Amino acid sequence: MPGPARRPAPASGLGRASGSPPRPAPLRIGNASGFYGDRFDALREMLTGGPLDVLTGDYLAELTMLILGRSRLKDPRKGYATTFLRQLEEGLGLAHENGVKIVANAGGLNPAGLADAVRTLAEKAGLPVRVAHVEGDSMPVPDGFLTANAYLGGSGIAACLRAGADVVVTGRVTDAALVTGPATAHFGWGPDDLDALAGAVVAGHVLECGTQATGGNYAFFGEHDPARLRRPGFPLAEIHADGSSVITKHDGTGGIVDIGTVTAQLLYETGEARYAGPDVTARLDSVRLTQDGPDRVRIDGVRGEAPPPTLKAGLTRLGGWRNEVVFVLTGLDIDAKARLVQDQFTDALERGGARPPAEVRWELARTDHPDADTEERASALLRLVVRDQDAETVGRAVSGAAVELALGSYPGFHVTAPPGKGAPYGVFEAVHVPAGEVRHTAVLPDETRTVIEPPSRTRELASLDEPPLPEPYPATATGSAPLGLIAGARSGDKGGDANVGVWVRDDDAWRWLAHELTVDRFKELLPETRDLTVVRTVLPNLRALNFTVRGLLGEGVAAQARFDPQAKALGEWLRSRRLPVPVPLLADVSLPEVTA
Repeated sequence: MPGPARRPAPASGLGRASGSPPRPAPLRIGNASGFYGDRFDALREMLTGGPLDVLTGDYLAELTMLILGRSRLKDPRKGYATTFLRQLEEGLGLAHENGVKIVANAGGLNPAGLADAVRTLAEKAGLPVRVAHVEGDSMPVPDGFLTANAYLGGSGIAACLRAGADVVVTGRVTDAALVTGPATAHFGWGPDDLDALAGAVVAGHVLECGTQATGGNYAFFGEHDPARLRRPGFPLAEIHADGSSVITKHDGTGGIVDIGTVTAQLLYETGEARYAGPDVTARLDSVRLTQDGPDRVRIDGVRGEAPPPTLKAGLTRLGGWRNEVVFVLTGLDIDAKARLVQDQFTDALERGGARPPAEVRWELARTDHPDADTEERASALLRLVVRDQDAETVGRAVSGAAVELALGSYPGFHVTAPPGKGAPYGVFEAVHVPAGEVRHTAVLPDETRTVIEPPSRTRELASLDEPPLPEPYPATATGSAPLGLIAGARSGDKGGDANVGVWVRDDDAWRWLAHELTVDRFKELLPETRDLTVVRTVLPNLRALNFTVRGLLGEGVAAQARFDPQAKALGEWLRSRRLPVPVPLLADVSLPEVTA
């Protein structure tokens, strides 16, 4: 893609002297990374695809902190996202040429080290780039843990930008802080501008996962031209002085920005109506979305409340060892074959004198088809997962017991891969610490260190009652149909909890969904949740319900305790489940999916 003509620095308040009033022009903030491992050339695409004021990158997740912690054990100079540095080899010059500030949390566990590396890169390239970083998230690591980091807000980023930084790298900040920080610097917001900050938090939440806001992982992808979804462009937000925003993307890039794609991302990895963070508590039940033209969605009406008196902190540790064997069962008698190999494996462990692993889990996935035209389509998968604190217990003992069955078990015995040694797994734990105990520090381009005082937490928060539901959809004939013919969904993880956001696109469907999809119905449709606590939040402005499933993911994604450890497809499983749907709501649905 050809780059734009050289242009002057954007007319923003970023980098102005303290006290100088920022111009009220909207601030264009783009995103070029939703996780550590996202599309490498996205940074270049965003810098050459159209005008921007700020380009952000989100590289950190709960699992990432564990990965960086293990990296730092091998080399204390590391602990940051090295991909970001490689992206800057080309991107730093492009950003400087086009007057774009770069803000990224790629510093991970070592933001000072990454800042030094960026300075070295700039010097080699002959670029007069001013680099700053934010630190203070690192906390004393308790015995037995690998990392401990508090989630900081955007004030440190704002201080760096006001001091003239061109590049700001941080450690563990909230994902939305990458947007609230630049917006605060640009508009001169103070800690009491709660509604404006809340609007920026919502915009930041939409941007944080990159192309999930532009048609990626979208429930209704089949309704759009496949060519547009082949390579979705990354999103950007036009932030206004009152905190309202327009979500869009560069002209000519792939993907879609509409109310559905933005709703899906708004519901992702959120829980109750109050979305609490270190800068502000955003009220998700106040968000209004309006289509503002092709590939433009306006977000406004967001109300903010005081942030909580504590900060969330994430702790990671090595939890133990795990191993996995996947047996392939082909053709007839699948259930009997599965029973045979499970009995044989248990017997082999006992005869070998090995202590059984603390956790042994079998799962039979019936991927087989009757009278199949290929061997693969005729096969089912029996997955064995074992976990224990001892590496040997899940290592050679397990792999040996599996391998010795090869010539004496079910007909057609084979596995998808040779069993190997056990691998370590991690555990993520969330705790909360008083905000005043965390030394949030902005290290400015001249190396001045500025301690950021936490905002006051003086506003009393009233208890939230569930909003009134719409009038029920009138009684009518129903057909059995998958929920997904009517509703979209997106799901994800927060530690050991899973969240499933479900939304519909018109008022009649909302009148039905709000009364039909209760917690009891949710548990009925997803039996894995029956014995767990499920919390339902009603968001009428979005025609959406958000379900939080406590404990579904065990000790979190790093523990790999579940087939889908991040609950990414939990929403799609829900959409595939059948329930009685009013026939008028199915008027535009293909009939083979509907039964009387």
